[in-house]
Amino acid sequence: MKIFLNEKPLIVNEKATAFGVRDFVKKDADIVVLNGFIIKEDVPLKENDWLTLIIRGEIPNEDELESLLVARHTPGVHEKVKKACIGIAGLGGLGSNVAVSLARLGIGKLVLVDFDVVEPSNLNRQQYFIKHIGMKKTEALKDVLKNINPFVEVQSKDLYLDENNIVDCFKDVDMIVEAFDDPKCKATLVNTVLSKLPDKYIIAASGMAGYFSNNTIKTKRILNRLYMVGDYTSEAKPGCGLMAPRVAIAANHQANTVLRIILNEYEI
Repeated sequence: MKIFLNEKPLIVNEKATAFGVRDFVKKDADIVVLNGFIIKEDVPLKENDWLTLIIRGEIPNEDELESLLVARHTPGVHEKVKKACIGIAGLGGLGSNVAVSLARLGIGKLVLVDFDVVEPSNLNRQQYFIKHIGMKKTEALKDVLKNINPFVEVQSKDLYLDENNIVDCFKDVDMIVEAFDDPKCKATLVNTVLSKLPDKYIIAASGMAGYFSNNTIKTKRILNRLYMVGDYTSEAKPGCGLMAPRVAIAANHQANTVLRIILNEYEI
């Protein structure tokens, strides 16, 4: 019967077990992942099972790395995710966190758009490091992502987005994540995508400031191609700043919505 070992097809005996394959292929492996779940006891294998063998602490070679990066995924996810191209408009607290989560998912391609540079106050919630201060966010985030998953294709555009360049910038992506701070820029992007890019989804956000309840941040499908994340009320203002926890919660709502759309799980 056929199984998949480290993402590659392998023919095994119908009585094969997970640990039996491990002992034959890589007996030193101390982590055995079956269909996305680490197993502690041997189990019989079934047709089309996904088995991953990992030696704890070992740096894999390039041929193995991508399969091991996605070893904990649900079977069948990676081949769909790998084909997706996602645009991210704005690389601040939302956009940088979304990009990191999508890179960890193994997304095929990211189109990253921003015109700003990394400055010290960004480090309280954005996925940058001290060494990135003064760098363009497009280049800094590309550096972060290559150290997470070098198999993601990253296209960066150092650009201020407006109604004159949005269509050209995102015409080749499958969907767009809106990650701006400015409400006018948010509205311009959403309206342009909905009116001029009729085959694109857009996942926008509004309301993640402060340290209010986690559970007030929601994901809603507003229109057929528009999803909105946030509590829709908590804006950044004097006395109510932007901090890592709620910003990251909202960003990961956006990233998970991207994943659900890719997998045709449209209703949220």
